[in-house]
Amino acid sequence: MIANQGLKAEVCGMSRGVFADIECVAKSGCRSIHLVIPSSDLHIKYKLGKYREEILSMVEKCVEYAKSYGLTVELSAEDGSRSDIAFLEEFFRRGIEVGADRLCICDTVGILTPNKAYKLFANIANKFSGKIISAHCHDDFGLAVANSIAAVEAGARQVHVTVNGLGERAGNAALEEVAVALKILYGYDVKLNLAKIYEVSQLVSRITGVYVQPNKAIVGDNAFTHESGIHTHGILRNPLTYEPIPPELVGRRRRLVAGKHAGRHGVEAILKDMGLNPTTEQVEEIFRRVKAMGDKGRKITDVDLRVIAENVMGIPRARFVALEELVVVTGDKITPTASVKLRFKDKIVQAAAVGVGPVDAAMNAAKAALNLLEPIKLDKYDVKAISGGTDAIVEVSVVLSKGDRTVTSHSAREDIVLASIEALLEGVNLLLGGSNDG
Repeated sequence: MIANQGLKAEVCGMSRGVFADIECVAKSGCRSIHLVIPSSDLHIKYKLGKYREEILSMVEKCVEYAKSYGLTVELSAEDGSRSDIAFLEEFFRRGIEVGADRLCICDTVGILTPNKAYKLFANIANKFSGKIISAHCHDDFGLAVANSIAAVEAGARQVHVTVNGLGERAGNAALEEVAVALKILYGYDVKLNLAKIYEVSQLVSRITGVYVQPNKAIVGDNAFTHESGIHTHGILRNPLTYEPIPPELVGRRRRLVAGKHAGRHGVEAILKDMGLNPTTEQVEEIFRRVKAMGDKGRKITDVDLRVIAENVMGIPRARFVALEELVVVTGDKITPTASVKLRFKDKIVQAAAVGVGPVDAAMNAAKAALNLLEPIKLDKYDVKAISGGTDAIVEVSVVLSKGDRTVTSHSAREDIVLASIEALLEGVNLLLGGSNDG
């Protein structure tokens, strides 16, 4: 299916050193094959139960067979990083003699260090200078990205990466980290639209259900988020003080957040972005309340900060959207369905939707109704239980965006459906509010 999508990409199929695998790749429509054959004594003996000479014969036969189908062949030495170097060289030499186009060294269990990776790849790149050398690094010791970059410095011209670093065990080298590092720190033309990296990361997270940790480089929630008073003060004067790259380069937005580490300048800047202009005394009181909440371990959302500011400034709570009615139907052999009726100022809007469960159905219905009013996007949804038992209180947190604005909000209830809708609408009201004269 992938090979026949007409993509502007070389679609490459992975294959073991088995004729049946090679035939499958050829018949799939792939233009190239990643032919994986073990090269370490550990794999040769215990995984395949063979001898070195049998492996070399396998290399020759499989490369020849793949070439007979007209495929571009990338010969990959599995566990190459733990292979005897002389045998690894012979492994690749035999493959080249029968037509291998590219050579790949796999750090299958992630045991290389950047220094060792450089030496290994430099040796192979020098021995086979006419061939493209590829690096395939695993992240068992958290060194996949560093080892991949060391390989490129040593002469590799192709790097195997995955979105968000997904992969077996601890994963593989992360696309976003390798690409941005090579582009920004090393000056390579990586031929990628870096502005799409975050969007792709989010898409893959939603599809796989595997979410990146908040402090992950480039695509983590906190990568361009600033709370510390020292940092926000510097960022407001010149973003380069605490950002190595502009967030827009990778499709991100800068965010200042309130919390226990926040400074007055940061809190004041966030309030200004909300359209609020408190006096110096009011800023001091808002700041005091924010710090008090943070010291109690509370995560302070944008909605929390807005409510604090409105209370201190004596501003009536601005609510543009309110829930009028919510009906959810679910059960065994029944597709979860929800209908939502919202009041927007003096207008009623309603919509219905289905989902994989009652929460999903309710949120889909609410988003459908909201889209009749404003193009608001739900970027993130998190839920956690904050008490035990079957009547546990759950806290739902959401991140919403509209244009270039992003807000966070949360709600806590025993009913997860109502908590979800409430968190969503709280954030929507803040987004639609903009300035208080909305």
